[in-house]
Amino acid sequence: MGTRAWALLLVLCGTIFLEGIDVAMLAVAIPSIRSDLDLPTDTAAWVMSAYVLGYAGFTLLGGRAADLLGRRRMFLTWLTVFLAFSGLGGFATEGWTLIVARFVTGVSAAFMTPAALSLITTSYEEGEQRNKALLVFAGTAAGGFSLGLVIGGLLTQLGWRWVFFAPVLLAGALLVAATRLIPHQPHQPRPAESENAESENAESENAESENAESENAESENAEPGNAEPEKGPGRPRRRTEGFDILGAATAAAAMLLAAYAVIRLEHGLDGWRLTAGAALAATTLLVVFVAVERRTPTPLVRLGILRTGSVVRADLGALLFVGAFFGFQFVLTLYLQELRGWSSLQTAIALVVLGCDAILAPTLTPRLVTRFGHAKVILGGFVLAVVAYGLFLPVGMDWSYAAMFPTLIIAGTAFALAYGPLTIAATDGVAESEQGLASGLLHTFTQFGSAIGISAVTAVYGLVSSGASAGSDPDATLSAFRAALIVPVAMVTLGALLSSFGIGSRTKPPTAGASAVPAVPTTAAATVIAATPADAIPGASANPARQGSS
Repeated sequence: MGTRAWALLLVLCGTIFLEGIDVAMLAVAIPSIRSDLDLPTDTAAWVMSAYVLGYAGFTLLGGRAADLLGRRRMFLTWLTVFLAFSGLGGFATEGWTLIVARFVTGVSAAFMTPAALSLITTSYEEGEQRNKALLVFAGTAAGGFSLGLVIGGLLTQLGWRWVFFAPVLLAGALLVAATRLIPHQPHQPRPAESENAESENAESENAESENAESENAESENAEPGNAEPEKGPGRPRRRTEGFDILGAATAAAAMLLAAYAVIRLEHGLDGWRLTAGAALAATTLLVVFVAVERRTPTPLVRLGILRTGSVVRADLGALLFVGAFFGFQFVLTLYLQELRGWSSLQTAIALVVLGCDAILAPTLTPRLVTRFGHAKVILGGFVLAVVAYGLFLPVGMDWSYAAMFPTLIIAGTAFALAYGPLTIAATDGVAESEQGLASGLLHTFTQFGSAIGISAVTAVYGLVSSGASAGSDPDATLSAFRAALIVPVAMVTLGALLSSFGIGSRTKPPTAGASAVPAVPTTAAATVIAATPADAIPGASANPARQGSS
């Protein structure tokens, strides 16, 4: 890659690094924020949960908006929003201001991240160059989160407001660079509503003049940083025509309610009517959404993309893998701080080893994928995860860090092996015009996977420790932790079985424009490694904010 191509990649990687450190730093700072602003338990909890709702609720819409409205436009616009509301959080003096700021920050990330990913897939040549760029992107995300834990601990010592102001400074620098480096993207042809429509469009395209085809080809093959808008009669219709407003509204509402229902799983049977009501409403809206997409001539989501076996299998695999990964880290954090009495900074530094995937993802994983294929590497990652979490099941009251280290290093390696190839499989055979949609789908699955993993381990802990006075009985607390650790083991075992179906199937070469779009879970799910204050009641909540205030 040339100098300009590398510069563009650094800007896009800087964005996902920004998201990673933002989430990690806030998670560490929540106890100080709660204490300084005298926030009640529920308000502190919603400072974290608001980001989950914003991100998960609008990720699908954000991915499609990048395709329909322009990737560059969405990236720059929502990076600006991210910057503005992160700064607003730094000046907050009331809890509701923080909640609003975090919700809008989550929404901005839901639009910004898919745009950044699809910019990579459309700016770098398919093959080795693009795969390298994607793995560097994924590794940067992991590094941002790992460093964010430590940086957050240091900045919190200076004052929790710096946790909001530091991302503002980084976002400002990225915005200036992105404005200069990201090329203006030509409008892509509208994806067909169905396979029949695709066939009709293909026939129509074959009837176009050779001059128009030449112009389109030149635009599509433009190098990073040199793309020029299409001109002349061959220019396709603007994609802003006929935007699926009803589909966008129902999708966003359904995702918001579904995210809320998942978050409420942490309460177990307490308030189950509200949880069930939110889940039922989300299901109803999803049914309405599907009906709308079947009828509209310009659907927000072409449902035919879900008929691609590798896409669905990889999305489900990502949900299980990410859910298990962050569920495990959540239990581990509680174990270190609640039973072992480790400080927030000690815990953060101890868990940095999990970020080894930042090194392995762009170095080891590409070689393995080239030699064995992504399906086998995915399965290998799941098997390693089973081993890693299984090794921690008999955790004791006085385990040394050396005893924990094998689990940590193996879990980090498993993440490096599985996640990148899962993203390749999730977009295998997807046309370039739908890369944003594929990215949004994958982000949606990973968001819900992380939320489900955290909520599930919390629910199991609550059921096992109920009536056992776990907070005052270390043995009861340890038993509850061991029971909760079964959840991530079960999730990765199920994921391994699911991914094994892809071993026998032959992966067809991606079509022109199809590529791997990694969705990196450096969003609200990353709060799992949040430093939990020593006086928190384990299992009181799957949310680090509630840990600090229970």
